[in-house]
Amino acid sequence: MISLKAMNIKKNKSYFQFSKEQQRGILGLFLIIIAIQVVSFFVNFKTTPKANLEEQKWLALNSEINALENQQNHQLVKMYPFNPNFITDYKGYKLGMSVAELDKLHAFRKENKYVNSAEGFQAVTGVSDSLLAVLSPYFKFPDWVKNKTTSKSVTFLNKNSAYFSKKEKLVVKDINQATQEDLIKINGIGEAISKRILKFKESLGGFVSMEQMKDVWGLSPEVIEQLNSNFKVGALPNFKKVDINNASVKELTQFPYFKYNLAREIVIYRSMNGDIKNADDLVKIKGMTLENANIIALYLDF
Repeated sequence: MISLKAMNIKKNKSYFQFSKEQQRGILGLFLIIIAIQVVSFFVNFKTTPKANLEEQKWLALNSEINALENQQNHQLVKMYPFNPNFITDYKGYKLGMSVAELDKLHAFRKENKYVNSAEGFQAVTGVSDSLLAVLSPYFKFPDWVKNKTTSKSVTFLNKNSAYFSKKEKLVVKDINQATQEDLIKINGIGEAISKRILKFKESLGGFVSMEQMKDVWGLSPEVIEQLNSNFKVGALPNFKKVDINNASVKELTQFPYFKYNLAREIVIYRSMNGDIKNADDLVKIKGMTLENANIIALYLDF
């Protein structure tokens, strides 16, 4: 009886005995399991959808653009003497004037009237005392404005005015048909500036508004007034329009009004919002001014 029990114990014990090869195999299995656990702990096997990668790229691009914009906004605006009668919308915005204040000034100027003092400027526009204190030291009024009152209409072209007696008055003609000889007859325009005007016209394909004279470098407000009195835009010139919704950044920069930064913003806007349909959409593009949007729109194929 005892020997039978001992035999059973010996037989059961044999199930728990392994050969050396079996022991190495079991040890290797344990090592593999431990290695898999370690790798799964330190390595993320989750896949990132392609859409998320594209979104991350856009977020990174927007962050870079916003950083550049914030850097520009923190730069101080350098002030130079200027005639407040000829403040453009863009310049007024940079100086801190509101849209309503600029509209009042433009309405006053449309009546052919001029301000001749800081007090008169504030009376017309309604700017605050603090803003006036910042701007007024840079106001520069020409003599022909200082000698007039703001309450009366000022006729800019006066046959008896000594300011215009040096040059011959022209019959009003189409600015797109003007020659260099025609332009030089305007007081304040010489050979260099006349060539600059003609070159700008050629790069555009023609002028669509006399407001574009403000975009010619070197023209003073007084000279622009004379140009407006002696020239006009007749029929719109026949030029090739810019395909605003399909042109590349490089193609857009060939248009004089689109510098590289603005051309890039146009492409970004198209990518995020779809096609640009009209001048109202142009104003939504970062870097596009309301002053030029309506003029630029005439050169575009939407």
